[in-house]
Amino acid sequence: MRVLLLVHAFNSLSQRLYVELARDGHELTVEFDIHDDITAEAVTLFRPDVVLAPYLKRAIPPSVWRSVPCLIVHPGPPGDRGPAALDWAILRGLPRWGVTVLQATDELDAGPVWSSAEFALRDARKSSVYRNEITEAAVTAVRDALVRLSLGERPTPRPLSGDAWQPSVPKAQRAINWEADETSEVLRKIHSADGFPGVEDSLFDRRFRLFDAQREGRLGGRPGEILARRDEAICRATVDGAIWIGQLQPVVEGLRDFKRPAALALGTAAERVPNVEAQASDAPTRREIHYVQRDAVGFLHFDFYNGAMSTAQCRRLREAFAQARRQPTRLIMLMGGTDFWSNGMHLHCIEAAASPADASWENINAIDDLAQDILTTDSHLVVAALQGNAAAGGVFLALAADAVLARRGVVLNPHYRNMGNLFGSEFWTYLLPRRLGARGARELMASRLPIGTEQALTLGLIDAHAGPSRSEFAALIDRWSSDFSDPATFAARLHAKREQRASDEFRSKLAACRAEELECMRLNFYGFDPSYHIARHRFVHRTPHAWTPLYLARHRQLGYVTPLPDVVDG
Repeated sequence: MRVLLLVHAFNSLSQRLYVELARDGHELTVEFDIHDDITAEAVTLFRPDVVLAPYLKRAIPPSVWRSVPCLIVHPGPPGDRGPAALDWAILRGLPRWGVTVLQATDELDAGPVWSSAEFALRDARKSSVYRNEITEAAVTAVRDALVRLSLGERPTPRPLSGDAWQPSVPKAQRAINWEADETSEVLRKIHSADGFPGVEDSLFDRRFRLFDAQREGRLGGRPGEILARRDEAICRATVDGAIWIGQLQPVVEGLRDFKRPAALALGTAAERVPNVEAQASDAPTRREIHYVQRDAVGFLHFDFYNGAMSTAQCRRLREAFAQARRQPTRLIMLMGGTDFWSNGMHLHCIEAAASPADASWENINAIDDLAQDILTTDSHLVVAALQGNAAAGGVFLALAADAVLARRGVVLNPHYRNMGNLFGSEFWTYLLPRRLGARGARELMASRLPIGTEQALTLGLIDAHAGPSRSEFAALIDRWSSDFSDPATFAARLHAKREQRASDEFRSKLAACRAEELECMRLNFYGFDPSYHIARHRFVHRTPHAWTPLYLARHRQLGYVTPLPDVVDG
């Protein structure tokens, strides 16, 4: 089918659907929902069989939904209506939730139902549930809806029982009463607003929106008291325990600010908070980086919010990797986080810096140092296990390992150009041709489109995948761990690796690639072209899109020919 994706932004769900539907053989194009006339023009140019809207913030114009079937992906079960479906579900602690694909009509979220899918609602941040359970359910429901539509079936009338409009969550509904709310209630409130809009609260006589909350199992104190700092997060006492808060967004009158690591947002006030290291214990706590050893395999986990890696986080991870190399193991498994493996540079920290150009330069060099350590490791075999999505420098950080595994359903964006034509580093000019060849590397970096694990395996970008369930991927990790850590296999592989790493050609090629990449990056950061700085600012401040990039809007590309309507003989 010809499918027009109409989206507010090309977010993680939209990208996953794009990847899956393209693999199913559908012809796809994308239009950002900027103006009703622009949407209508896209329909005229592309002549879609269906308009699919996985992520919108306003209604589709009647002129469009009356002329072509328009399917809305609603993050709630049949009968649920309103803009904050998942927020309310988490806030109320519901055990199950779902996704509904319904047809657009003159009443929001009230059209007939084409398909739906249910799942157990995990106790987690809204953004995490959205990227995992909501996304998987949406893929299932959209596929089913498109099949039904292609067969000429009709949608099911919406259920009337329990059908009620739920508005956005009022600010007062999520306000935290530190003197009364138990830890589980505080977590539900912050989880329900994670990503957007956050929970507004006071810290050190300043107003902030809170994000990225985790339970603390050992510390405690007077309710509301700031107890500790760990890395860039702060710990705050509740009536029955404590929570960690990882991200803060300053609330400034008349200004829309952006979120950043808590200590960075607090500034000098954070320096008055004692730093507390994580203790070896089964009690829940915050650990951005932790290491687990099982027999001859070391598992290095690093779970950074939204996959962004600041200069400080890169340096801490580099030290953790160095410690892992000192252990008497054969294999190091780089696990990343459950939502993201890595997305490269931390653009929010860079935006908050006094000199974004200097902060960018420090950040890219810190990631390069880590990538070089992984690439030049000759004491262990190293495998990158991608449980979550990866983009830009995060993809090439993974390719620095000896092998790359990915959970099926993970989306990769192995390019930099979408961020103001950024050239990129992390040794991609060495790593990508090694896997795809020179021509394949050029084509991949020019495409700027997301890639699913099936395509990544076909291209040679990854070495194996399994899933989409976590248990299936864990089984794949176990098989590769057993194979790579087998003494005979390990000895043969390590010998070949050492031979290659010891060659002068290898070392000189790495040095040349890094120098050339960084020279291009220096121009991105300090040169006359401000494209990177403009793109970063727009990304961090969530500036609305003014147009749809041509690499997404195929129907607007030069030379695109509008297809003729079907002609029936007779």
